[in-house]
Amino acid sequence: MSLNDKKPGKRPLYVYTLAAVVVILVLNMLVLPMIQGRSVEKTDYTTFLKNVDSGNVTKAEIQDSYIYYVVEKDDTKTVCRTVRMEDPQLVDRLYEAGTSMEVVEPQKPSILLNLLAGYLIPILIFVLLGRWISKKMMNSMGNGGPGGMMSFGKSNAKVYVKSTNGIKFSDVAGEDEAKELLTEIVDYLHNPHKYADIGASMPKGALLVGPPGTGKTLLAKAVAGEAEVPFFSISGSEFVEMFVGMGAAKVRDLFKQANEKAPCIVFIDEIDTIGKKRDGAGFSGGNDEREQTLNQLLTEMDGFDGSKGVVILAATNRPDSLDPALLRPGRFDRRIPVELPDLQGREEILKVHAKKIKISDSVRFDEIAKAAAGASGAELANIVNEAALRAVRDGRRFATQADFEESIEVVIAGYQKKNRVLSNKEKLIVSYHEIGHALVAAKQTDSAPVHKITIIPRTSGALGYTMQVDEKEHYLMSKEELENKIATFTGGRAAEELIFHSITTGASNDIEQATKIARAMITRYGMSDDFDMVAMESMSNQYLGGDSSLTCSFETQTLLDKKVVELVRRQHEKATRILTENIDKLHELAKFLYEQETITGEEFMKILNGPSASVGA
Repeated sequence: MSLNDKKPGKRPLYVYTLAAVVVILVLNMLVLPMIQGRSVEKTDYTTFLKNVDSGNVTKAEIQDSYIYYVVEKDDTKTVCRTVRMEDPQLVDRLYEAGTSMEVVEPQKPSILLNLLAGYLIPILIFVLLGRWISKKMMNSMGNGGPGGMMSFGKSNAKVYVKSTNGIKFSDVAGEDEAKELLTEIVDYLHNPHKYADIGASMPKGALLVGPPGTGKTLLAKAVAGEAEVPFFSISGSEFVEMFVGMGAAKVRDLFKQANEKAPCIVFIDEIDTIGKKRDGAGFSGGNDEREQTLNQLLTEMDGFDGSKGVVILAATNRPDSLDPALLRPGRFDRRIPVELPDLQGREEILKVHAKKIKISDSVRFDEIAKAAAGASGAELANIVNEAALRAVRDGRRFATQADFEESIEVVIAGYQKKNRVLSNKEKLIVSYHEIGHALVAAKQTDSAPVHKITIIPRTSGALGYTMQVDEKEHYLMSKEELENKIATFTGGRAAEELIFHSITTGASNDIEQATKIARAMITRYGMSDDFDMVAMESMSNQYLGGDSSLTCSFETQTLLDKKVVELVRRQHEKATRILTENIDKLHELAKFLYEQETITGEEFMKILNGPSASVGA
């Protein structure tokens, strides 16, 4: 069983308009000349006289300006026309040739026929065509089908129905908790009497909440695939209309269709578009339309009969912006988190997507999952696809471990920028900068091991980067670990200062990340003796990067800024101290990276723990 989009076919309006134009052109080109006069061949007067003298002209009609004559030659008759000339001998020549001759008065074309063929018939065609199209539209509206521009108030939800293959829970990996909660809904749609016997009622609505790319829409389709019921899918933005009341009408029509096809599943993606909090102030224009749409949705969710087996699923990555009335019991009374996958989840997701491509037997998905910490399901799918594309570019028939590792770097930092060639001085500065990061990280406890160092420029703008990979998944970070991360971020700038006695713009991203961590330690995590366990900052939109706002006085904000600067400065000084104590290794590793451009974590640790070599700056 699968879910295929079922759409009725329809011809656009321009097809009928084009057909009408073709009919009118044919009418003017063929019918009108037949009404106005006969089809004749035009000739000059000399040709006419030659035919007369040759005895080929059997009949001639002399009018005011033209001479119409019939030429019989080789058993064929041709009607011809020539311009009449002043020729006093013409009549005698015609009699001598035995031509039947007639002089007639010129007749003007009928005005009625001209009006009928040139104007009235085309207008009649357009009127009949317009009436027929209007009737088709009205019938479409009455039957609930997709009408044209007149189908206001009709839901344009995509309806998926059963077919031979489709999305199942086995196609969704890394979200075991979410699948477990949704399995109960599937069981209810299969066996509603089991719940009715004990007196239990299934939740009317389930809200899927999580960051972008975690598979919320995929989970909703998997529920419909497992339950083998019709699946209505619509985006919240499709309810928003320019005319007030149209969104509410679409909501009514959607629930009407759902009740007719019960048991079924209705999925509303990005429900925060119509479900935002109402602030109680006056509304106008589009805001009033949104409020009416939300009110209608609340009413419909209260009114429909849950025992019919209509389940409402919705997805959002902004749950904090939803109206509380939408989240109360009896509406969306089950909240299902769809978070970023953990280490095991990432490994399972990679295996699911890797089934679609050819891979080497030596691929270690556990190592790839470690390196892809923090990646969503969509990003992991992209990593697998990038690995396959890289294999094709290199002329191989399967993807290797190296392809997957490179594809992780592509997702994180972009493609290698081959047309950007650094000067020798810049290359040396970047080498010391990246080794500064790696050396500070390696000499601190509770720091993630160095996995790879490179000075090859990337399309993201990075001239190089140092990749650290944790051996295990971390859910909590201590104060010491966060301070170590700040020191690691400052290690690149510290190396530049120590070796070149100057600084460059290469540390801009490091500065941003270090400042972000230091501020969060003080304002959100309570890791400051001066402020103790007092929150100075609030976060919103946690699934969309997080928007922060300070919740303290201006005096306190000034003090916060000072504490942030002091914290970063202490870690900067610590990084400088570590590099000074290991100056020989800094030179040796920087030289090796300068020559090789990319070194692995094993190579880095081998040199760091090996005997020191005498290397000049």
